[in-house]
Amino acid sequence: MTAKNSSNRQRPIVAALFATTMIAGLAGVPAVAQTAASPAPAPAAPPAAMPGGTIRSLTVTGQQRLEPDTVLSYTKLRQGQPFTQESLDQALRDLYETELFADVQIRNDNGALTVEVKENPVINRIVLEGNKRLKEDKIRPEIKLAPRQIYTRSKVRADVARIIELYRRQGRFAATVEPKMVQLDQNRVDIVFEISEGPKSKVRQINIIGNEKFGDGELRSQMVTKQSRWFRIFSSGTSYDPDRLAYDQQKLRQFYLTEGYADFRVISAVAELTPDKQDFIITYVVEEGDRYKFGDVKVESDIRDLSGDTLTKTLPMKKGDWYNAKQVEDTVDTLSETAGLFGYAFADVQPDFNRSKEDLTMGINFRIANAPRVYVERVDINGNTLTQDKVVRREFRLAEGDAFNSFLVKRSKDRINSLGFFQEKLDVEQKPGSAPDRIVLETNVQEKSTGELSLSAGFSSLERFIIAASITQRNFRGKGQELRTSVNYSSYSKSVEVGFTEPYFMDKNIALGGDIYRRDLNSFRYLNNNDRDTTYEQSTTGFQIRAGVPITEYISLALRYSLNFDDITLDRDTYYSDPDGSGPLGLQCDPLLAGRYLCDAIGKRTTSSVGYSLIYDTRDNRIRPTRGQMFVLNQDFAGLGGSVKYVRTRFNAAKYWPLGAGFIFSLTGEGGYIHSLEGERRDATGELVDRIRLTDRFFLGNPQIRGFDIRGVGPRVKRYYLQQQTNEDGSTSYVRLDDRNNRTDDALGGRIYYLARAEVEIPLGSGAREMGLRPSIFVDAGAVAGLRNPSVISHSPGVCADVSTGARTPAVSDGVCPDTNPDPNTSSHTLIIGPFEEEYLGDTLKPRVAVGFGVNWNSPFGPFRIDIAKALLKEPGDDARLITFNVGTQF
Repeated sequence: MTAKNSSNRQRPIVAALFATTMIAGLAGVPAVAQTAASPAPAPAAPPAAMPGGTIRSLTVTGQQRLEPDTVLSYTKLRQGQPFTQESLDQALRDLYETELFADVQIRNDNGALTVEVKENPVINRIVLEGNKRLKEDKIRPEIKLAPRQIYTRSKVRADVARIIELYRRQGRFAATVEPKMVQLDQNRVDIVFEISEGPKSKVRQINIIGNEKFGDGELRSQMVTKQSRWFRIFSSGTSYDPDRLAYDQQKLRQFYLTEGYADFRVISAVAELTPDKQDFIITYVVEEGDRYKFGDVKVESDIRDLSGDTLTKTLPMKKGDWYNAKQVEDTVDTLSETAGLFGYAFADVQPDFNRSKEDLTMGINFRIANAPRVYVERVDINGNTLTQDKVVRREFRLAEGDAFNSFLVKRSKDRINSLGFFQEKLDVEQKPGSAPDRIVLETNVQEKSTGELSLSAGFSSLERFIIAASITQRNFRGKGQELRTSVNYSSYSKSVEVGFTEPYFMDKNIALGGDIYRRDLNSFRYLNNNDRDTTYEQSTTGFQIRAGVPITEYISLALRYSLNFDDITLDRDTYYSDPDGSGPLGLQCDPLLAGRYLCDAIGKRTTSSVGYSLIYDTRDNRIRPTRGQMFVLNQDFAGLGGSVKYVRTRFNAAKYWPLGAGFIFSLTGEGGYIHSLEGERRDATGELVDRIRLTDRFFLGNPQIRGFDIRGVGPRVKRYYLQQQTNEDGSTSYVRLDDRNNRTDDALGGRIYYLARAEVEIPLGSGAREMGLRPSIFVDAGAVAGLRNPSVISHSPGVCADVSTGARTPAVSDGVCPDTNPDPNTSSHTLIIGPFEEEYLGDTLKPRVAVGFGVNWNSPFGPFRIDIAKALLKEPGDDARLITFNVGTQF
């Protein structure tokens, strides 16, 4: 950037001022400050003859925006006062320091001083060019210059430095910023910052010098910074960050201290930019030192309720074990929590180290200083603008006046987090009260949106085209109530549901809620490739009322009553026949067309059931747990009125373990059994049928057990169509067509099932977490079985329909219909189903096992889940599927 006579020339200006003033003083011409005049022909005056005198007048010229008095106010020059060369020089410096002027000159005409100024221009606008990786909303807050401000070089340089620093924080150390000034009329300018972002600086190599006990690869694995490699294309740790360099030094020290090297230190850590200024090479020089073992370890307690000898026996480290600094830190935390359990919130636990370099041992004495027992003075809740105080307070396990208990404080924090109303970074701070034995529990919450409006459309491998709309408010009116309504439509299911839950009815610890719903399900079976047809349609209209009460802190009981009206139908044109030809009134469900299990399921039924759930839950967060366990026992008794009678028992269990570094391991299991309370049932032909109807049974498949298709596990009837072939001897026979084009597959469900899953959630970088990506690997296993074997047709010649009456009868031979029409040109019957045979498969409790990888993604289009799973163990009849996904709907 260029500017005429800017402040950068101030030093040479002062020297020029001194010389020209001396010449002008002797020659009797005006002295020029700032710009040297041409040498006068007169001989130079001796150094002693310096200009001076009294200021007879002061005049300001050249100003545009400033008043003359304002310009003079920045100097110490005043009319009637004496002046010297030094005072003129100081006036120049004072005016330049204001950064209001591009050029300043002071002329002396025998005491008549003229201050000639040229004002700095006014900034019209700030323009950014070339920034693609960083948007303007990230850069502009760093720029201090603004329109209508006075332009100065120093401010421009400062803004350039800020922009470059912003790019360096993003790992772009090759970024450059070139400021340019565009001159406009009326002494205005546009400031243009031309930005060359350059590539993101990566860490090309990490060198470690001085390590003998551990290899470079093992030490690099402890660092957050990673070497740039092709397989780390999505990692954010390969970018150079000087703050991360200091953090990695601390990580190295922590690693060595956990391995017993108490004297370890990092001598130096140097990051060098490669010659092409693209990447960095980091070099660590370390000194490992000797490895120590634990010496004598004990606990000394000055608190009467805590026995030092008893606590010593609980210490995890023993004499002779390798020294581990992390274990020492954890022990301090554990002892502090133990003191907190007895009400000593401010107990001070200090480890005293006794290091012996002779025998390389580290003795530790954990001292618990005396402290008063503490009581809760009050509970403060800050930050809640919508949520009422009582919603948070009722989750506290401590109240004013209670003895402090650190375990109950942690439990309170977990319960508040489980509400899902606040950001996850919630903490309960412990602050001193009005007396040494008083404590204030301060909870600073940050509310998040609890209302959800979801309008989505998508495609699911299970339900094809999907439209879903739902409105949920989990903190209705700020009282913690949940109000929800949803509408879902897909090719095979439709539902409308409205529900409401009051977690604390009448401010008592009793949850009360209810749901009203209408659900329509079109069950399907596979035909041609992925083509499917509808087998039965089930319409359910009903409601449920539920209530829940806690029994203990971790055990609760929930009661419910449900009333459902079901109507199950089959397509009459497809599955009905008129065996006696009596017309529409004689139409009956034809087992040859539909199968006995479907014919048995049709009809209208009323299910009136009462049930309970016994819940044991110690999870730290019910929404996204990381530790703890859960067990739920459910039982429903149908038969309190209605036409359906059964007892259905189900259980669910789960346990979560944090593995460190963000990994979470979980084991989950569930199972169920349904027992009929009805007597024997027979179909229209008098044959015994299963007493548990098709629509009340358990089904298993995707998404419960991945690696299999929807309802792809368990009892099923497969119908294979036959094709005539000519044998070598000229005879004919029929062979089974086992491709999907020529068979149907009907899942029947079962009366008993079980399902187990082991899953590890894999942490990703901060960028992936912000995108809502949560990958996991899993193993699923399960089975469903326990039916009375249905009657299947081992061989059928086919089904024919009378052309005139529509009556359906078996073919007289394979694929040949009876023909009683005397007209040889007209057939009296038409073949509608060719010869076929049926097979009953899958009714076994042998486990089906699948292993796979899945990713949850909270995409802009709605929740998305994709699973890639391989079925390792399966039984004949099971339907496997490698890839399944859902988008635009909950899963």
